[in-house]
Amino acid sequence: MINSPVLVLNQNYEPLDVCRARRAVVLLWRGKAEMLEKNSGSISSASMTIPLPSVIRLVYLIKRPRVQRKLSRREVFLRDNYTCQYCGKQTRDLTIDHVVPRRLGGKHTWDNVVSACRACNQRKAGRSPKVAGMDLRHQPSAPPIVGYHIVYHRFDEHPEWQKYVPIRN
Repeated sequence: MINSPVLVLNQNYEPLDVCRARRAVVLLWRGKAEMLEKNSGSISSASMTIPLPSVIRLVYLIKRPRVQRKLSRREVFLRDNYTCQYCGKQTRDLTIDHVVPRRLGGKHTWDNVVSACRACNQRKAGRSPKVAGMDLRHQPSAPPIVGYHIVYHRFDEHPEWQKYVPIRN
């Protein structure tokens, strides 16, 4: 139980991190955080019993710079919801396509990169969509800057976290 995950929120309720219950209890005991949601267990010492937290909030604000999302294959696929932007086929077998090919002066930027299935990428074959006769389903753009990035693969196991971490599109 002491290694169970705890969601850590900034003073303004912005998600910061996921830490272990042991670290969260230390922050609570030192007065650096307050407990918002309790877990099912508790920690006992000789003089007291402390309930294990599930969500804590720091009592001071930590200023963090807004991080731009990096342009990578995975991020492009996430932005496009693993869907080919030419035919609309949803699959995990995708490639990256430059809307304006690099050989024609296209840049490797969010506004010029889309997900494409292998068949559509081969059909387009280094041409612009207009020349190839293929229309884009959505105009590519940079994803919105999110003030938090919590990586936690068992988010569904903690329904009490959902009111603090908005669903990511």
